[in-house]
Parts: sequence; structure tokens; C-alpha cells
Amino acid sequence: MTRPSEITRERIMKAAVRLFAERGYEATSVRAIVAKARVNQAAINYHFAGKDGLYRDVLRAAFRALTEHQLVHAAETKAMPREQALGEFVRHQLRPLIARDELSRHIRIFNWESVRPTQIFHQLLSEEAAPFMGLAVDLVRRFLPDADRRTLAVAAVWLIGQCSVFVRNREQLTGPPVALALDESAVERLAQLLSRWAIAGLTPAP
Repeated sequence: MTRPSEITRERIMKAAVRLFAERGYEATSVRAIVAKARVNQAAINYHFAGKDGLYRDVLRAAFRALTEHQLVHAAETKAMPREQALGEFVRHQLRPLIARDELSRHIRIFNWESVRPTQIFHQLLSEEAAPFMGLAVDLVRRFLPDADRRTLAVAAVWLIGQCSVFVRNREQLTGPPVALALDESAVERLAQLLSRWAIAGLTPAP
């Protein structure tokens, strides 16, 4: 049975995700979160030790929502042929393009961080990013087995970037001049294109 304190914490988190996605960290006040969650400020202090702690938990939940599936299924992906594994990686990275739930709000929060970065995000990234980066590095190593560690890290960032540029700019890309469709079939075609180009880019010239 869910305890009242857990229900209160979840209400605060949901309200905070919505407000941070709409306004960013700086423009979101504790008062606004309290009003939306229908709790008192003491509840935020109790569960999160204040606004910074709440934002850190929101960022952590957002980051894990975007990476957890791939980390959980890392062994399965590793067993695939490298081209198929890369295709699955790209396909999952593009999943937020068709999201209409909390996942799309998580993307908006990260978009705020790209224009108004916080120290909270910088610190959390250093704590949370390592497992996912390790997964990406292992994937590109299958194409570049002789590359040094720095080259592999750069290649992993490049691969992630091929997908994230579409996800971060989803709303702009749906309008002119690109007019990107956001239904499942269109995103699947995009995943196939990006996978093919990424495989070509990661395959050393003979």
C-alpha cells in the first residue's frame, strides 16, 4: 500500500517536472510548485531539502528515463551484430520524437539546460552519465577496434549528437522549412537513415 508521504512526494515531482519543463529552473519558484502540487513548503523541504534537491531529483529521473531501457538491455544489444546494435541504439535515442508524455517534458528540461545551464545539472551529469557513455563507447568500439580511448569517446559523443539534434529541436523541425513528420513510420525512416549514415561514418576506409 502506498504511504501518504510517498503520494505527496510523487505529487511534488509531477508538479515540478511540468513547471521546470515550462519555465526552466530559474523561473520556477517554490511557491508555484507548492501551489500546483497542493502541498505546503515544508513538504518540499522534508522530501527534497529545498528547491535544489528537488531539481536534482527531477533531472536524475529525466536522465534515467531516457537511458535506463538501453542500460537494462545492454547485454542483449551487445549480442546483436554491430549494425543491428547501432540501429537499435539510434532508434531508441529518437524515441522522444513521438513521445507525448513525461518524456517530452524531460526533453524540454534538458533544452532549458542548454540555454541556461545550472551547476546542479553539471554535477548530476558527472554522476549519472558514465554508464550510458560507457554503453555508447562500447558500441562505437565495435566499429573502431583500434581507436584509442579519446577517439572512442569523441565518436560516442558524435553518435549521440546525430540523434539528439533532432530530439532537442523537435518543435522547430516540425515547421518550415524541414516540416519533419513525427509519426512512427516517419521516425522509423529517420532512424534507418541516421543508422546508415552513422555506420558509414564509423566504418574505417579500406
